[in-house]
Amino acid sequence: MTRVFPSPYGVRPATGPSCLPRTSTAPAHKAPGIRVRAADRDTDRPEPWNSALYAQAIHAPIGEVTLRDGEGWSLPLDVARWSGGADPADQAVLERCKGRVLDVGCGAGRLVEALTQRGHIVLGIDVSPAAVISTACRGGHAHSGSVFAPVPDEGRWDSALLIDGNIGIGGDPRRLLRRLHDLVRPAGLLLVETSARDVDERRRVAIHVGRRPAGPIFPWATVGTQALVRHGRLSGWAPLEQWTSLSGERHFAVLRACP
Repeated sequence: MTRVFPSPYGVRPATGPSCLPRTSTAPAHKAPGIRVRAADRDTDRPEPWNSALYAQAIHAPIGEVTLRDGEGWSLPLDVARWSGGADPADQAVLERCKGRVLDVGCGAGRLVEALTQRGHIVLGIDVSPAAVISTACRGGHAHSGSVFAPVPDEGRWDSALLIDGNIGIGGDPRRLLRRLHDLVRPAGLLLVETSARDVDERRRVAIHVGRRPAGPIFPWATVGTQALVRHGRLSGWAPLEQWTSLSGERHFAVLRACP
């Protein structure tokens, strides 16, 4: 059984045989001595990434996990990459992070782990308890809950991340961008991974493993770089930089919070 120690930033399990494997021995930074109440939850709305589904997706064959809507649209989810270590494209993002970093939709915790190794104070947020435990077992701090619920140290983060398509969270990019604007410091940074296509779409989707739906329907957005810049300008953000990974497959942008 995993032992879980209290942390001012959420969950911090003990490492050892009972914990998920860690890929690094780098110690996590101590969090400031603050108290955080549990995130509010909408008990009438099941989370799309519950623990059972998360575990099922982690062990699914490559290419088997997708987002799908009822009209035939499909988006592959690269769960194997998300569960591994930070790759060169990730490292290019992390090099641009400043100060204390908030990773929204942290998943298995590869970016939290890598940022900790770089000397940052970093907190991952995820609605999946399994993802939070995985992040903690890799040596990081993690907070279980929605980004739209109370978050530790609101307004004090220097940088925030929306990687792996997490600009789609909630299905309303402007609402999400306004929320992130509240979470970072004045002139704080937001680093976003965008779609490779010039799109700005809203869909009702479900996670599928193979051809079968494996979770509830939830809203999702797919946003290209130009759409991100447009939504950002209307939500208190100024564009700073755009780039593409060396492979040409992943696209990123940095925004700065306007006063």
